[in-house]
Amino acid sequence: VQLQASGGGLVQAGGSLSLSCAASGATFSSYRLGWFRQAPGKEREFVAAISVSGISTYYADSVKGRFTISRDNVKNTVYLQMNSLKPGDTAVYYCAASRYSGSLLRMDSYGYWGQGTQVTVSS
Repeated sequence: VQLQASGGGLVQAGGSLSLSCAASGATFSSYRLGWFRQAPGKEREFVAAISVSGISTYYADSVKGRFTISRDNVKNTVYLQMNSLKPGDTAVYYCAASRYSGSLLRMDSYGYWGQGTQVTVSS
């Protein structure tokens, strides 16, 4: 599966952004999906994930209550709605797809990655 993330940009603290990740080349509905982020000088970290059905979602504590992950299996797209953004949310955001078992919080559970989209939150 090929993943293409978009929607990043520059926003002031307290603002909102919506990221999208469009998939092609495979049966999108059979993949679990996740978002990760990597800030300058830091390791890539888990942000949010969603099950195949979309019923189950998972969030990092740092974004819980502010970010919402969702998926549209008809449009082959996964979304990350980000509200109440903080300067600490500044990072490159990556979408990823997982075909097999393993914790969705771990990077090594994902076999496919998008190219990343920059999110910058100014104070």
